[in-house]
Amino acid sequence: MERLNHSRVPEFVLLGLTDSPELQIFFFVAFSIFYLMTMLGNCLILFTVLSTSNLHSPMFFLLSNLSLIDICLSSFATPKMIMDFFAHHKTISFEGCISQIFLLHLFTGTEIVLLISMSFDRYIAICKPLYYSTIMSQKVCVGLVVTSWMVGFLHTMSQLVFILYLPFCGPNVVDSFFCDLPLVIQLACIDTYVLGIFMVSTSGVIALISFLLLLTSYIVVLVTIRGHSSIGSSKALSTCTSHFIVVLMFFGPCIFIYMWPFTNFLLDKILSVFYTIFTPFLNPLIYTLRNQEVRTAVKKKISNQYFSFGKINPHYTVKGLERSRE
Repeated sequence: MERLNHSRVPEFVLLGLTDSPELQIFFFVAFSIFYLMTMLGNCLILFTVLSTSNLHSPMFFLLSNLSLIDICLSSFATPKMIMDFFAHHKTISFEGCISQIFLLHLFTGTEIVLLISMSFDRYIAICKPLYYSTIMSQKVCVGLVVTSWMVGFLHTMSQLVFILYLPFCGPNVVDSFFCDLPLVIQLACIDTYVLGIFMVSTSGVIALISFLLLLTSYIVVLVTIRGHSSIGSSKALSTCTSHFIVVLMFFGPCIFIYMWPFTNFLLDKILSVFYTIFTPFLNPLIYTLRNQEVRTAVKKKISNQYFSFGKINPHYTVKGLERSRE
């Protein structure tokens, strides 16, 4: 990387979300809670799916991988943002900035393909139920997840292959709390408007096309549901509704930011917070609150852990308390 760009700046300055000390304290507390709850919720889903035999199905296998991606997506920039609230000089190294761009597009690209895989799973389950076990085999599910990560990797490399050769020799102020392609590419010492529009809008077009495909698939599923029994259609409608809420929360900000780059609107910061912090936080809540099987399994795991904790630790049982009093 040193050979590619001798005159590059050693670091970038992140302006963050606000300069107000009062708001920084509020954001520090709020985002710390959101981040901890995000990690707890997604780790709980991962643990529940992996340790519950009746959740070893294609839908929950894909759901557990979504939780894994959400853990990664919420961790690539949020911890640094939280620590930077009390930093007087918010900086990130050139390598760290490039790494954030790499990880952001890796995780978002992977999640796009995974959400498409989840919609395909629901389409097969509802529209072709007799062939579901044959089509959505374990091999196919693993292949969908591997493909998701491969597509995410190819997407992020296609973004970085150009930016690594750009000269960054002057301005180094990024008006955000993390490095993203539309903001960093404007800091290059050459005219990158046409290249930037092409690169950034490509991500927006991919997100828009993927969203339209997902919207079409869910419309087909909803039309099919109308012909099912009331109980079955209610359960399928609940599942598809939760899936579509996740899709809308994830794709909405991405489409706006990347379809209209270089706007520098305050709304861009808000949307960046939404899909990097709020969406990973809301995903486990949506699935656990709207899915009876996951909700029941989580409650069972928590109760089992509570009772096993009491058995392992005699001081927390009734007999243990009586002995301690003696």
